[in-house]
Amino acid sequence: MIKTLYWTDEGVVMIDQRRLPTQELYPVFRTYEEVAWAIKEMVIRGAPAIGVAAAMGVALGARDIGTNDVEEFTEQFEKICAVLAATRPTAVNLFWAINRMKALFDNLRKENVPLAEIRARLVAEAQGMHNEDVAINQQMGRYGSGLIKDGARVLTHCNAGALATAGYGTALGVVRAAVEEGKRVAVLADETRPFLQGARLTAWELNKEGIPVTLITDNMAGHFMKQGDVDCVIVGADRIASNGDVANKIGTYSIAVLAKENGIPFYVAAPISTLDLSLATGDEIPIEERRSEEVSQVGGVQMAPVGILIANPAFDVTPNRYVTAIITERGIARSDYRESLRALVK
Repeated sequence: MIKTLYWTDEGVVMIDQRRLPTQELYPVFRTYEEVAWAIKEMVIRGAPAIGVAAAMGVALGARDIGTNDVEEFTEQFEKICAVLAATRPTAVNLFWAINRMKALFDNLRKENVPLAEIRARLVAEAQGMHNEDVAINQQMGRYGSGLIKDGARVLTHCNAGALATAGYGTALGVVRAAVEEGKRVAVLADETRPFLQGARLTAWELNKEGIPVTLITDNMAGHFMKQGDVDCVIVGADRIASNGDVANKIGTYSIAVLAKENGIPFYVAAPISTLDLSLATGDEIPIEERRSEEVSQVGGVQMAPVGILIANPAFDVTPNRYVTAIITERGIARSDYRESLRALVK
């Protein structure tokens, strides 16, 4: 299985996803500031992977706090969490993971656990979250594979595979599970402009594992749907509101509308940690705006006139009416999502 990130005594090792598919590099990030930079600069991306990386960043920072004064330690710990929380606004897994680490710290402090043990427990918690994420994705895959028929042609957008998680994947985890069951599955991968996660990451990942994949440009999806070459769409998610509105990589909304028009099921695969039941609808989900150079340049080559206005929202929100089902590690939710999602969380 592809190793997206893992803990070592030297620091957090992450595959540099900016370098794929031409270079497979695994740099070590030795401080929490370096982990925060890696998240912000998309060395690592994908909501579940971001969450695990943030947890490891918190553990790394706490381990290296150079004081045994509880009050001073707490102050520095809060700063570490704040720096990591400020990296990317849309993926709720980031905040879920940081809050989980903060809750553990608060409980241990209330119990007057020595700081040396608190440091060790935080490291263990982050490592546990990594292993837990892989198991969650595998369980999600088992639930979702029942929706995939033998011989299915699956369209996906962005990358929701092992690279977007601690391992195995969400949307691609469903594909993997179906293949492991002996089903013949072929994937159509949108290139996913402007960061090309489909072209660089999904195609690389599936090709590496021998799963048939055909790369298409984003604006070809409707053509292949109309031609009858798509049996279902499966995507991941970065945040899901309580009504089932789904925030995912920019372009997902267009794919969902096209799928609805062509009578094709549109599935979302995401762990429970991606649900944000505090939000009534997707209108409340913050949308990250990224640098204009990601649109105006490809591989560092300028592709647009210098000085023009450029918009670069990293995500869009797909209304729940376009979502056929949401696949989680606790089961599959269908409309009415306010009821079905809340039932899965209980």
